[in-house]
Amino acid sequence: MLEEFKKFALRGNVVDLAIGVVIGAAFSKIVDSLVADVIMPVVGAVTGGLDFSNKFVLFKALTGSAEAPATYAAAKAVGATLGWGQFVTVTLNFLIVAFVLFLVVKAMNTLKKKEEEAPVPAPEPTRSELLLEEIRDLLKK
Repeated sequence: MLEEFKKFALRGNVVDLAIGVVIGAAFSKIVDSLVADVIMPVVGAVTGGLDFSNKFVLFKALTGSAEAPATYAAAKAVGATLGWGQFVTVTLNFLIVAFVLFLVVKAMNTLKKKEEEAPVPAPEPTRSELLLEEIRDLLKK
């Protein structure tokens, strides 16, 4: 049984998958940083600092039994809260990440297409081929 597991675990597909997961996790951190540290500050500057993350509806506030706190985290501590602003923020982040990844994949496909279209230089003729050409030319004469 141990031998079977060893064969399974060291098979190429499993190792490739493990490498893909590790690289995906590292790439995820890069994309998260790109969105949080580069794109969102620009979006915030363009929209005048609009921030949806603290928009919510506190259900106790609807009944008049509690006053709504200022932040979403404080509202969640008080009771049942509908955090629609957090959902909007996460959805916008997803759309931005999806669009950026679309642009990256599109650029990679364009580069790959250019590589495929590039003419492949003809290989240099071997010594045997050169000798055969000389023999052919001599026989023609």
